[in-house]
Amino acid sequence: MATPRSLIVTVYGLYARDSGGALPVAGLIRLMSSLGVDEPAVRSAVSRLKRRGVIEPARVADSAGYALTTWGREVLEEGDGRIFGHPEAGVADGWVLCVFSVPESQRTKRHTLRSKLTWLGFGVAASGVWIAPAHVAGAAAETLRRAGLDGYASLFRSDHLGPADLRTEVARWWDLDALRAMYEEWIAAHETPEASPEPADAFAHWVTAVDAWRRLPYLDPGLPKELLPDDWPATRAVELFERLRERLAEPAALHVARML
Repeated sequence: MATPRSLIVTVYGLYARDSGGALPVAGLIRLMSSLGVDEPAVRSAVSRLKRRGVIEPARVADSAGYALTTWGREVLEEGDGRIFGHPEAGVADGWVLCVFSVPESQRTKRHTLRSKLTWLGFGVAASGVWIAPAHVAGAAAETLRRAGLDGYASLFRSDHLGPADLRTEVARWWDLDALRAMYEEWIAAHETPEASPEPADAFAHWVTAVDAWRRLPYLDPGLPKELLPDDWPATRAVELFERLRERLAEPAALHVARML
């Protein structure tokens, strides 16, 4: 279920960076009303995003507004490659291992570290040893550094040498059933007739589709196809995402221009 805060982040990611990273408050409220979010909910979500350091007060054409912070912009830019790039790994590319140890007295940091690794698409190979396709290494190093957790973890490049079957191991390291259900739910929610929508409808559909999609390229880091079930739904989902982008992005941008 999309939250006002998540939808606002998606709106900023899609549209604010084209205007210097800032949106006027009044314009943001109008845009969010197109998504069924009322003004009090917008203001509450904006306050939370401000406290988290994602956005900060700014003047936009002599009006009150909010702009992405440097950190907020970095996070969105980091996500662009996965959300819109659809990276895919191959077995020959190898893997990155994250080996970590956090003292019992710092359980909160251990929980945070595990959450960060899950969000980066790591699977659990063993206690304190997490694994992901090699292309995740750079994002992992930066995420751990930014969260102040790099002192608790080490990253290694690796290749699988057996003896266990790698396809079987991948099914053990990642919850493929849960990922499958998420892909199929997203496809079912956003597969619609190929009609030409009105700009407001295109905006609502595109933003909600991207907002729901944002989690998937992180929880599934682009695992090698040869290690996945033959009917793995990621390919269908990516194809649908690109069809929606082609059909909805332009009229959605027109609606944003009108509302702002």
